[in-house]
Amino acid sequence: MRIFLNVSKPADQPHKAMKNMDSDWPSSAALDILGELIAFDTTSHKSNLAAVHYIAGLLENAGISPTLIESPDGQKANLFATIGPRTSGGVILSGHTDVVPVDGQDWTVDPWSLTVKDGKLFGRGTADMKGFLATALAVATSIQPEELLRPLHLAFSYDEEVGCFGVPSLIDCIRNQASRPRAIIIGEPTGMRVVNAHKATYGARTTIRGLEGHSSLPALGLNACVYGAHVASFLNELSTELAAQPRPKSDFLPPYPTINVGSIHGGTARNIIPNTCVVEWDCRLLPDDDPDEVLERLKGFCDGELLPEMRKMYAGASIETDRLSFMPGLSPDKDSSAETLVKSLVGTNATEAVSYGTEAGFFQQEEFSTVVCGPGHIEQAHKPDEFVEISQLAECERFLFDLADALAVPDFEIGLEP
Repeated sequence: MRIFLNVSKPADQPHKAMKNMDSDWPSSAALDILGELIAFDTTSHKSNLAAVHYIAGLLENAGISPTLIESPDGQKANLFATIGPRTSGGVILSGHTDVVPVDGQDWTVDPWSLTVKDGKLFGRGTADMKGFLATALAVATSIQPEELLRPLHLAFSYDEEVGCFGVPSLIDCIRNQASRPRAIIIGEPTGMRVVNAHKATYGARTTIRGLEGHSSLPALGLNACVYGAHVASFLNELSTELAAQPRPKSDFLPPYPTINVGSIHGGTARNIIPNTCVVEWDCRLLPDDDPDEVLERLKGFCDGELLPEMRKMYAGASIETDRLSFMPGLSPDKDSSAETLVKSLVGTNATEAVSYGTEAGFFQQEEFSTVVCGPGHIEQAHKPDEFVEISQLAECERFLFDLADALAVPDFEIGLEP
C-alpha cells in the first residue's frame, strides 16, 4: 500500500513540485530527451563529452548548474547536479552515460536513432540505461526547485560498462558536498523492482607466452594456444565445481559464483606455432565471497602444473593473469534509508537480488544507503534491437515525480529523517 500520493491522480491535480507537463506518461519531454541521448554514440571506447554537454545544457536552461568532472585524459566526464536546497537528507539519481558496442550485432533498426514500434522504444542504451537518464532529466527540469525541502541530485558517470572507471571521481565529488544524501537510487534496468543486492564481478586476462616455429617441427616450438586451451578448460572445470556448491539460502540466481571464458585469441596462421595466446574471462561472486580465491586457484594450477611442463620445452615460457577491473557487490541492507524509501514509492515490500553488476557497490563501500531500481529489463541489454517498453518509462517517470513530491512534503520522513 502506498503511504502517500496517488500515481493515477487526474491531470488537474498535478504533483506538488511539478511545472506544467503532459498529462500522459511518459511525457513528451522524456521521449524527446531519450531520442537525443540515443543519437549520441557513447560506446565506452569513445568520448561521452558531446552527450554530457547536451545534458549540461538542458539543466542550465532549467536554471540548474551542473558540475563536470573530467577524466584524466579530458576525453570523458561525469556530471553532478543539485536541484533544490543544498541541505542533507536528499536523494541521488545515479546512472552511467556509456553503452556497449553494436559491432558485429545484427540490428534491424538504426541503433543510434530512437525507433518506436509495438509499444517499445528501440535503440542502443534504451534499456541500459539512457531510458532512466531521460526520465530523470525530464523530471529534474520540470519540477520547481523552490518547492523541494530536500534536494534531488543527479550523478551521471562514464565508463561503467568497461570497469566503472568514472564512478570513483564522481563519488569523491559527492563526498565533498556539504549536503550528504540519505539515499542513492541506481537506475539500472530492474523492471522497476527494488534490488538490494547484486554480485561482485571482475574481468581478467590470462596471457600465455610460448615459442613460435614452423608447424612441421612442433618439438622446436611451444604452442601457446594449446596451453591457453588448458587455462580455459581449468576455468570451466572450476566453474562447474563452484556450481556444485550452491548457497541454499541465497536470493541470487544462480546461487553460486560463476566464471565465463569470453574470448580466446592467439596465433597468426595455421602453419605457424603460436607464441602468444590470450584468454579473457570474467568472474561473478556473491557479495561476501573472497574476490581473490579464483585468481589464486588459477595461479596454483598454472604454477604447479602448466609452467613446469612448458619450461621443459622452452625456458622463457610464462603465464600471467591480470585483473582488469573490479566491481564490488551490493550487500542487502535491510530497512536501510534507500530501501525503505524506494519500497514505499514503488508500493511493495519485496526486494530482489540480481547477478549482474552495477555501480551500487561503490556507493555502498562509502557508506551511502543504496538500492537499484530502474525501467526496462536486463534481458534486453547488450543485445541487437535493444529496447525498453514505453510502459516502463511511464512507470519510472511517475515514480520519480512521486519522489520529487516526497522531497517537497514537510512531514515525509520515511528513509529521509535527519
